[in-house]
Amino acid sequence: MAKDKVKPRILTGFMELLPEDQILFNKIYDTIREVYESFGFLPLDTPVIELSEVLLAKAGGETEKQIYRFTKGDNDLALRFDLTVPLARYVAQHSGQLTFPFKRYQMSKVYRGERPQKGRFREFYQCDIDIIGNEELDIAYDAEMPAVIYNVFRKLNFGKFTIRLNNRKVLNGFFESLGLENQISDILRNIDKLDKIGRDNVIEELEKLGIEKDKINSIIDFISISGTESEKISALRALNIDNEKFTEGVCELEKVTEYMKDFGIDEDYFTIDLTIARGLDYYTGTVYETVLDDYRSLGSVCSGGRYDNLTEYYTNTKLPGIGISIGLTRLFSQLKDAGIIKAERSSLVDCLVVPMGVDMSYVLKTAKAVRDAGLVTDVYYANKGMKQKMKYANKLGIPFVAVIGEDEVNANTASLKNMATGEQITVSIDNIGNEIKKQMGE
Repeated sequence: MAKDKVKPRILTGFMELLPEDQILFNKIYDTIREVYESFGFLPLDTPVIELSEVLLAKAGGETEKQIYRFTKGDNDLALRFDLTVPLARYVAQHSGQLTFPFKRYQMSKVYRGERPQKGRFREFYQCDIDIIGNEELDIAYDAEMPAVIYNVFRKLNFGKFTIRLNNRKVLNGFFESLGLENQISDILRNIDKLDKIGRDNVIEELEKLGIEKDKINSIIDFISISGTESEKISALRALNIDNEKFTEGVCELEKVTEYMKDFGIDEDYFTIDLTIARGLDYYTGTVYETVLDDYRSLGSVCSGGRYDNLTEYYTNTKLPGIGISIGLTRLFSQLKDAGIIKAERSSLVDCLVVPMGVDMSYVLKTAKAVRDAGLVTDVYYANKGMKQKMKYANKLGIPFVAVIGEDEVNANTASLKNMATGEQITVSIDNIGNEIKKQMGE
């Protein structure tokens, strides 16, 4: 009796790509990694599984509900839900062996058991960088982060983008000056809806919170500050707010924007946005959100900011830091769905070597010659006709085919076909790599 087959399928909320899309994904991944490394960030790869006690030291609320947690023997284990908590554990554990400021990047999968929906995944890649200081961390690093963002998204070439930045000290100091420090999260939640529901509806929502009219007017005037970055800084100072935190935040914001220009960031690509808050219980200084100007509906494609003490749950040493994160799986999915990116190749192969009933040793020698020239090379081993071999190359979009028959073996040559133009020439094995590169325009 035949055994029933199991239907091949995966869980919802997990992304699995066909080769052409995986090639495109890897290209984006590699571009991000190369930019991170160009700024001196060091690679890190922490375990996917951590001890629950360590991973959940800070967790609570929705985060804790979404964690994949299980036991194996006597061990209470959990899958990492972000890359920041493992970084905190790593830095606290190895602080005596690390050199500070410690700059690290990690581009790995994380896991959250949330309800899967469009753009939301249970398993997804995060591409993080963080700079951790020992007791202190210079404000120049706050400008280096947007410099990294700028270089990443210029190279990815998804179109015009804007890095929106703010400072939590400015926000907190402003609301403290109005006596509204206990309502900051509710106020900011409503301000965040400004683009969607409009100014009048935001005012109505703030009134429902019991905020006095004159204070609402102050809030609206505050978030409406416009002009160049220097004009916004001047306008903030002109508010004459007597709050040390606010004053410090404005100074930091001014320094960061000046440094950003020195980093070579085009002023058309960043703006001070006083509505940006980011994680209310976590970020303490500069905060960032990046949007693609033509696709603002995608939301922030890269965000982060400065925090006071990364390792407070693991050590008494104060280790301030600053970091940003790109949710690559979500970004890739959204860009692909929107038609902003498209797979261009179904294969990585530059040249397919095709034997036509000849001794395999010469064929492999030819493949090695092409590969030694730094080109991706494959050999079609199956004993099929020329038509099927060419169909295979065409289907995968392989740009060059090197045909090897008896005449080529005897003359120490290959018949090289350019699949785009259809042109076919005879070339010596010693020169085959250079000829392909020449035709590729390298």
